[in-house]
Amino acid sequence: MPASACILGCAAPRLGVREAAFFRDADPWGFILFTRNVETPAQLARLVSDLRAAVGREAPVFVDQEGGVVMRLRPPHWRSWLAPLDQAARAGPQAARSFWLRYRLIAAELRALGIDANCAPCADIAMPQTHPFLRNRCLGRNAAEVVANARAAASGLLAGGVLPVLKHIPGHGRASADSHLGLPQADAPAPTLQAEDFAPFRALADLPLAMTAHLRYPAFDVLPATLSPCIISLIRGQIGFQGLLLSDDISMQALTGSLAERSAAALGAGCDVVLHCTGKPDEIAEVVGAAGAMTPAAQARADAALARRQPPDAIDSAALEAELEVLLQGRRDA
Repeated sequence: MPASACILGCAAPRLGVREAAFFRDADPWGFILFTRNVETPAQLARLVSDLRAAVGREAPVFVDQEGGVVMRLRPPHWRSWLAPLDQAARAGPQAARSFWLRYRLIAAELRALGIDANCAPCADIAMPQTHPFLRNRCLGRNAAEVVANARAAASGLLAGGVLPVLKHIPGHGRASADSHLGLPQADAPAPTLQAEDFAPFRALADLPLAMTAHLRYPAFDVLPATLSPCIISLIRGQIGFQGLLLSDDISMQALTGSLAERSAAALGAGCDVVLHCTGKPDEIAEVVGAAGAMTPAAQARADAALARRQPPDAIDSAALEAELEVLLQGRRDA
């Protein structure tokens, strides 16, 4: 039987008996972890193992470990990282190499815990109007910079056995509002969006997974991308992304309606999988009820994405970290 068309968060650092039983019956395609789930490496590795045991398979386990403001794993147990845009500025012409090093080291930390998917890189372009919460998470200020740095980041993750999730497709950088709190929009004509905002995603369309933007593009549709058949068709067609398409967190305030309505609309628009992050049992039940089983096409894309997981290449972490410190002028303050 196909898995349920959702990726779910869990409530706490340990999986309760009832929660495990629910996940067994719901059979989500994957799981996602947040700061509320993190205490120590041993605890987190056990939680990852327990989540997979609940569904009886090697389900992908995701986390948002971009570095900077979005960093679920933090010192003292894990490394601290500069905000991506700050790293790009500090590394200058060596930025792409610095991002490969950064994300190869992040991959090593994640794989040591059993985590095999990272919601990174952000291929959104940092623009003057980009909301501060997103801006410093971007990898560059123009499409060429973003493509070079995002490609390096994704390659570092893949080399470390971790699947990258390209986000936020088809481009969130023009938004001046935070989609966690409301619905932003990209006020630009279609040719501008296609030439600028969408360009990094076309160049990176071969990556295995991508996450949609909760962003309205009035030049194309009144609906946010996650819920828009028009935009999803554009992602598949003009942009050319054929991998597994995840919604951004379906509980964010950019979207309206019940969680069941949002979930059904996202899947109906063409998303393959709905992402729900709060870990609240009543919300999870609503999302699972609306999501249903993955379609054959979604399952095929999911299988192709999972086939990109590979055993990590051997590395000398100390040597890579030393090289990164040199590229960043010897400073790694967050």
